Amino acid sequence: MQTSPRRLLLLSGLAACLGLAGGAAAWALIHLIALLTNLALFGRYSWQLPSFSTLQPSARLIIVPMIGGLLVALLAKWSPVIRGHGIPEAMEAVLTRQSRISPRAAVAKPISAAVAIGTGGPFGAEGPIIVTGGAIGSLIGQVITVSPSERKILLACGAAAGMAATFGAPLAAVVLALELLLFEFTTRAFIPLVVASSVAAGVHSALFGAGPLFAVPAHDYAGLAKLPFFALLGLACGLLAVVVTKGLFLIEAGYRRLPMREFWHPVLGGLLFGLVGLLVPRALGVGYDAISDVLATKLTVSAIAVLGLAKLIAWWFALGSGTSGGTLAPILLMGASFGSLFGLAAARVLPGLHLVPGAFAVVAMAALFGASTRATFASIVFVFELTHDYQVILPLMLASVVADLVATALMKESLMTEKLARRGLRVQAEYHVDVMAATLVREVMTPDVETIPEAMTVDEAVGRFGRGGHGAYPVTNAAGRCIGVITRTDLLGAELAEGERIEEVVSRDLISVSPDAPVIDALRTMTEQSIEHVLVMRDHDLVGIITRSDLLRARAQQFAHERSEPGWMPGSLRWATFVPRRRVGVHAPENGSGGDEGLDG
Repeated sequence: MQTSPRRLLLLSGLAACLGLAGGAAAWALIHLIALLTNLALFGRYSWQLPSFSTLQPSARLIIVPMIGGLLVALLAKWSPVIRGHGIPEAMEAVLTRQSRISPRAAVAKPISAAVAIGTGGPFGAEGPIIVTGGAIGSLIGQVITVSPSERKILLACGAAAGMAATFGAPLAAVVLALELLLFEFTTRAFIPLVVASSVAAGVHSALFGAGPLFAVPAHDYAGLAKLPFFALLGLACGLLAVVVTKGLFLIEAGYRRLPMREFWHPVLGGLLFGLVGLLVPRALGVGYDAISDVLATKLTVSAIAVLGLAKLIAWWFALGSGTSGGTLAPILLMGASFGSLFGLAAARVLPGLHLVPGAFAVVAMAALFGASTRATFASIVFVFELTHDYQVILPLMLASVVADLVATALMKESLMTEKLARRGLRVQAEYHVDVMAATLVREVMTPDVETIPEAMTVDEAVGRFGRGGHGAYPVTNAAGRCIGVITRTDLLGAELAEGERIEEVVSRDLISVSPDAPVIDALRTMTEQSIEHVLVMRDHDLVGIITRSDLLRARAQQFAHERSEPGWMPGSLRWATFVPRRRVGVHAPENGSGGDEGLDG
């Protein structure tokens, strides 16, 4: 629907406030995580995120994560929605609860995430901040008078603000909200999203600095000779995304089969990922410094391999247990480690091409994240913004779409939709033009309308209904102008004697649409008025009628556009089009035009 400029201005103003709130929430949560991490794992007082490269193995790496898991479990009893990384829950709120998130979740999610990550959880802070920002937007949409669709926009603005404030990536924040939360791409959604993300990114620059989050190694992406290697990297990342995603699903299923209450799962998860951290301490925590070291190839080959594998296993155990934490930072580290190893191997095989392992690490981060979450466009823009390096775009795009193609072919659900699918929710991941809004009433209406004169008697009208099979007829006066509608129900409920005229029971309230109106206007009118048909009138003249059956013709035309048609190529060469040889059949012409559509193949 078209949003008035005044309403759009209100949404944009609220979005600006959400941008400030998202920036403040990001600053507060990151510093709270830093404080808890320093106190719990390093035994010191500091507000700066520590580097786990100096963390020494000790019994603390077992006890502290278990205590953190217990605290998260207690918070989950108060607010069950905090379990997991939060984005599926935000998607569920949009799809089933008119974008309503409770105030309890807005408080419990950041606290639980700070506790989980601060006690060693192998997560990033971005997921909880995104959910926290979305909860703030939802709460604002519940306090003031807005429609559910506008509340959804405010929720998405808050989520985008959280991401933009964390990483300083406003474009990626907008795209991610469009791909995973909004399920629409309209002016009324896009403008507030941009406002919220821009303000939040400005807050990020003021509080955290304006430089890239990760330092990019010296590289040279130019040349077609190197692109095949990035295509192979995309293929490998697509397969890795399947392993990462399905592995998590298996771990989650394993937790559900355990003979213990769900309350204790985060405690067990803390024990398991703590054991991993005992062997590889750097696999715990947020891991931003580890990502930077992998990109700069500061670690040995064996150290990169062990770090990436340990992060994956620790993340599986932690997130699968139902604790609270984000997915983005762990997947970035896994992707960077895998890409770096791939680049080192490629450089060793063909040293003359001067392949840079760090370049493959950067590309693999986006490819793995996009394939795992089905947010490929967002992942491409995101890594570009993280690096501030335009040269990365070409291999980044190639590898990401190849990875997405592989993952889509091998995996029905993504990290973001599997939990929803288990609850019976199907998420539409593709956008299409709304055929109901693009088709005009005159294209599907019935132009030859059967009418009844107002002078007709009751018994004649009963006979007409019996012969015609329609549930309603327009009624015309002596001049041929439509004056109302009579339905079968009107006749049955009227106390008229045979021979009396029907003009006494005719409904004079003409509900009509213009033939130049979109079909969706007719559908809206039928829904709001609880009727089966709408008159089509131009300048008070009846030109047609549109029924619920006519509405289906608009959808049928859309389905017809998806059917293959024979091309101009000779039959002997048609194999090159990869069109299966099957009989589509002969279709009856519509509206008196056309004939046999012919055969396909």
